Amino acid sequence: MRLNTKIQKLFLEFICLLYILLFVYAAVSKLLDFENFRVQLGQSPLLSAFAGSIAWIVPVLELFISLLIVLKRWRIIGLFAAFSLMVMFTSYIYIILNYSSFVPCSCGGILEKMGWMEHFFFNSVFIILAAAGILILAGMMPQVHPISKPAALASAFSLTSFFSIGIVALLFMLSEDIMHHRNNFVRRFPGDAVKVDEIDLKFSSYYFAGSANDQIYLGNYTAPLLVTKLDTVLQKKKEFKIHPNRTNFLFQSVQVRILPPYFYLIDGSVPVIFKGKIKDWNAYVKWNGATTFSHYQLIDSLTLAFRSNNTRKGESILGSLYFGDKSKAHFNANLLQKQIDGIFDVDGMLHYDKDLQKLLYIYLYRNQFIVADKALNLNYRGKTVDTISKAQIKVANVASRQERKLATPPLVVNKTSAVCKNLLFVNSALLGKYEPTEMWKEASIIDIYNLNTNTYQGSFYIYNIKKEKLKNFFVLDDNFYGFVGHYLVHYKLSNRLTDSYQNKRPK
Repeated sequence: MRLNTKIQKLFLEFICLLYILLFVYAAVSKLLDFENFRVQLGQSPLLSAFAGSIAWIVPVLELFISLLIVLKRWRIIGLFAAFSLMVMFTSYIYIILNYSSFVPCSCGGILEKMGWMEHFFFNSVFIILAAAGILILAGMMPQVHPISKPAALASAFSLTSFFSIGIVALLFMLSEDIMHHRNNFVRRFPGDAVKVDEIDLKFSSYYFAGSANDQIYLGNYTAPLLVTKLDTVLQKKKEFKIHPNRTNFLFQSVQVRILPPYFYLIDGSVPVIFKGKIKDWNAYVKWNGATTFSHYQLIDSLTLAFRSNNTRKGESILGSLYFGDKSKAHFNANLLQKQIDGIFDVDGMLHYDKDLQKLLYIYLYRNQFIVADKALNLNYRGKTVDTISKAQIKVANVASRQERKLATPPLVVNKTSAVCKNLLFVNSALLGKYEPTEMWKEASIIDIYNLNTNTYQGSFYIYNIKKEKLKNFFVLDDNFYGFVGHYLVHYKLSNRLTDSYQNKRPK
């Protein structure tokens, strides 16, 4: 039965009132809790890269559309704008639920009180209401008005829908590209790291020496010949003492490395390498040469990658050492890129990814890392998500001692790092955009990068223990182990954090 004109007008006013209430309430809610709204947008897979702008645009647009609906002269435009905005919101939810790599938390307002599917249907109802309001209003227009013609009205609906869906799809594609390849320091937290256990090591001088067959080996800076073995769930503990065949070397910072069935005692400041088998922990001098080094990583049982000072000016350089019967050192002076002095400005951490068979060097004071093959040939230079591309340090020359020192405390960008399979894990020292400062005080942030694709994958938190922050860490598959004060903590990483693990090597 055809509704009479009076009922149509009442229904139109009801629709307009609903939209005004909805948009005003949603806009005011966002503005009153603006920081939280902006943080939540920063976690959106569609809007992360544009969170700063959209956080203002959406509530302002909602209020402006409400004003257009209130003013009867502009009501038809206001209803089309409302229809368009609701189609955008609904398309956003549809992409989140069907094409996003993860489903984020809600984004404030009414959405915060509903699940994603509930809000999808809620939006769909309001799209229908907006369409009904437009049809009623178009029917009241004079015959000469273009919108009163069915063909023009159908075209307007089609163009508005196409435009709205297209804008959301474009934002999704652009945001994903920016987040993964041209990030402007916006982090995402797509999954959880759940704490499983912790053990009190009593001392904060332990470090990760290696792993094998579900066993973890820890070294100790203050007891360099002591090795502690733990199972992966940190329940069983056993200690061993290394017995070197010579003790007349003036070691300064000797450390243990485990590469089953062998172990190694290495102190790069003293050019000596001990090697032995973990079955008896007897160590024998394997190499005694002339090359001094630091930040070393075992590539295989007879090859070592390291950082050294091998130039005339004493600047840092990356190299490798074969310490078999006919030892040989190889250097590549082009890997580390000097910005200031070639020593402090290139300080960093060296890793070896045994699955990819790649070397990785991540700078301490800038947002860059280097990926190279075992022969020290550069594969590519990657970037972390922060924006510090140049080391912010000041170097002073002490002529009386012929020394160079840091004149002021440097700005640390990447505190510590680790690699597992094809993922790089970085403990960042900097707070990103739209991140709550409360979390920064309570936890450390770990960023993940895919070395196969050179992309940022996401981040997660590791919480402090007794106000002590994460000092160092290592990752074994989906197990994260961190040294926090004198505790060793064990976290389980969710599939969303590790779903980029690949055993396949890139071509």
